[in-house]
Amino acid sequence: MNLPLFQTPKPIDGHFKNDSDIVLFNGEIKDLLAEIPDNSIQLIITSPPYNLGKDYESRVEIEHYLESQAEIIAELYRVLKDGGSLCWQVGNFVDDGEVYPLDILYYGIFKKLGLRLRNRIIWRFGHGLHASKRFSGRYETILWFTKGDKYTFNLDSVRVPSKYPGKRHFKGKKKGQLSGNPLGKNPSDVWEVVLQDWEQEIWDIPNVKANHPEKMEHPCQYPIELVERCVLALTNEGDWVLDPFAGVGSSLLAAIKNNRRAVGSDKEKDYVELARERIHSYFNGTLGYRQLGTPVYQPTGKDKVSKLPEEWKEVYEQKNLLEPKGEFSK
Repeated sequence: MNLPLFQTPKPIDGHFKNDSDIVLFNGEIKDLLAEIPDNSIQLIITSPPYNLGKDYESRVEIEHYLESQAEIIAELYRVLKDGGSLCWQVGNFVDDGEVYPLDILYYGIFKKLGLRLRNRIIWRFGHGLHASKRFSGRYETILWFTKGDKYTFNLDSVRVPSKYPGKRHFKGKKKGQLSGNPLGKNPSDVWEVVLQDWEQEIWDIPNVKANHPEKMEHPCQYPIELVERCVLALTNEGDWVLDPFAGVGSSLLAAIKNNRRAVGSDKEKDYVELARERIHSYFNGTLGYRQLGTPVYQPTGKDKVSKLPEEWKEVYEQKNLLEPKGEFSK
C-alpha cells in the first residue's frame, strides 16, 4: 500500500466513542449529538443544507428553516468545548430573484448563545451559475465564532508568503529592520467585523467543479483546502473536529490529514459511503485533492476556451469603440 507519510489506516466507527479516532454516523445529527458528551469538541465546522432548491433538500420557508437550525445549533453549543471554535459556511438564499444573506440571518442565533464572532470571511471562487437579472454570485461566507475569549489560534500554521518579504521599517527604533515575519504574513482575517461595517477578507480557494481533483457526486461540495486552514489554525493535534452535515467527508479528511480526530454525520447513506471511500482512499494514497496553498489556475491565453471566439469579435470591437476613454478621449 502507498500510504501517506506518517499515516497509518485508522478504524472508522459508526457511533461516537471517546477513544475513537474517526466517527462517521449515518442518520439525523440530533441522534449523533445525543451520543457526544458536553464540552468535548474543539472545532465544529460545516456547510449546512439550506433551501436554495438543491435536489437533496426539501424547500421550506426561511423562518421555519432557521427555527429548526437554531435547535441543532443549541446542541452544538453544548458539545463545543470552552475555548472551542465554530465555523459556519453559508451562501445566499434566493427567492423569486430576491437575495437573503444567510450569514446575517444566522448571526442572531449564535449571538443569543453567547458565542463571539471573530471573523466574517469571504470565500471567493471564480466559477458558478451565470445570473441574467443580477450580478453573478461568486462568494460564500464563513462565520467563525468562539466559545469564550480564551481560544486556540495557531497563526504560524496558516501564514502565507509575504508579497514584499524584503520590506523594512523606514523610521523609528526599528528603522532598517525587516518589518515582516520570516514564516509569512497573516492571511488577513479582519477582527470584530460586525463593528466595522462588515469589512471583508477574501480567501481565493477554488470551489469544487467538474474538473476539480476532489469532485464527487454531492451537489454542493466544498474543498478540503477550505476546511484545512480552519483546522490548522483553530485546533491542535488530537483535538476533535465535528462536521454535523458531513456530506462526502471533506471536513473529516481535513482533520484526519492533520492528525486530528474527526466525527461527522449525514442522513444520506450514499454520501456517507462516499465519505468512507474517500477516507480509505486517503489512507491508501489514492485520494485526489488540492494541496493547501496550491496557486489558483490562471489561463495562459493559449487554451482554446480562454480565447475570444471568432463569433464574438465584431461585437467586442464595437463595444470597445463605444466605451468612454476618460477625460483625454475627446
